[in-house]
Amino acid sequence: VQLQASGGGLVQAGGSLRLSCTASGRTFSTYSLGWFRQAPGKEREFVAGINWIIANTYYQDSVKGRFTISRDNAKNTLYLQMNSLKPEDTAVYYCAAEFKGTSWSRVSPADFGSWGRGTQVTVSS
Repeated sequence: VQLQASGGGLVQAGGSLRLSCTASGRTFSTYSLGWFRQAPGKEREFVAGINWIIANTYYQDSVKGRFTISRDNAKNTLYLQMNSLKPEDTAVYYCAAEFKGTSWSRVSPADFGSWGRGTQVTVSS
């Protein structure tokens, strides 16, 4: 599956952004999906994930209550609504598909088979 993320930008602390990730392929609804981010000099880290079967959602502790992941299978699109943004949320955000991991409690980039190009999110203080 091919993925394309969009929606990044520059926002002040406390503001909101909604990222979108459009996927190609007719089997989008059967993929578990996720968002990752990578700040300069840091490793890529898991942000949020959504299961393909019953749409359970999973979040990194630092974004719980602020970010919401969702999907629209009819539009082949994954979303990440980000509210109450903080400067430490600044990073390049990536969407990923084809989760192959065994647990959502400890997700790594190696657990996903397909990646989109990232979109930059910058939060100013």
